[in-house]
Amino acid sequence: MKNGQTKGELEAAIRNAIIKFEREFMGRGPEDVKAFILKDLVLVRLKGVLTPAERQLAKNADGIEMVKAMRQNLISQGRGKLSQQLSEITGVTVSALFTDIDTKIGERVIVFALDQDLEFNCE
Repeated sequence: MKNGQTKGELEAAIRNAIIKFEREFMGRGPEDVKAFILKDLVLVRLKGVLTPAERQLAKNADGIEMVKAMRQNLISQGRGKLSQQLSEITGVTVSALFTDIDTKIGERVIVFALDQDLEFNCE
């Protein structure tokens, strides 16, 4: 565990880093973010991530695919930065990042796979 932080402290630090990333890299912060450490995974749930323009686009199938593709592309470009931030916070290596967005409810989930069990090391 990095600097003897508790699980709750790490989850809060991860949450804040995700909000900062969303604002700086994606151009808009989510309405709500929750981060959960689950063994060697970090699950992040973001609510209210779509812009008004994306919500408008997502009203039909083609628009949904467009929004999903654009968001996947942006995350792909920011993957290195996001993984590095998480590694700096937790002190462990991120081995994979998975994400998906639900355009109907405007939520995204990001899952980070870590190279070791972070929950076991939490105080």
